[in-house]
Amino acid sequence: MAIGWITVLQSVPWSEVIRNAPKVAATAKKLWNTVARKNTSEESPASGMHAASSSEFRAIAAIESRIGSLEEGVSELNNQMLASSEVIKALADQNTMLIQRIEINRVRMIWLAAATAAAVIIAVVSLYLALFRNGA
Repeated sequence: MAIGWITVLQSVPWSEVIRNAPKVAATAKKLWNTVARKNTSEESPASGMHAASSSEFRAIAAIESRIGSLEEGVSELNNQMLASSEVIKALADQNTMLIQRIEINRVRMIWLAAATAAAVIIAVVSLYLALFRNGA
């Protein structure tokens, strides 16, 4: 099971992810600011027309009813879009923090690899010197 995750993590182009993380965060913030500024509480103008006949009045009432239901649908969609943009912004922020931690860990791994390589070289040289001093 762990081998599958390692394979997946190795196949991720981390340099591309790290390079694009600030762009993703900036775009998510821009989306959030755009959506948050929109006013979803637009009022529909009151109808001042008087129908001459009852059939026209029913047709106008049906149209106004449909317009009202469409306005409710649009308002609901705007609320969903606002909630979605909040989630996208939160994910972008988390992605930025994750990328920063991955970069810190990558640098630490490079230092640990260098320290380990230096320790191995010192151990090999010490072993070599110990063998030739005892053998000589």
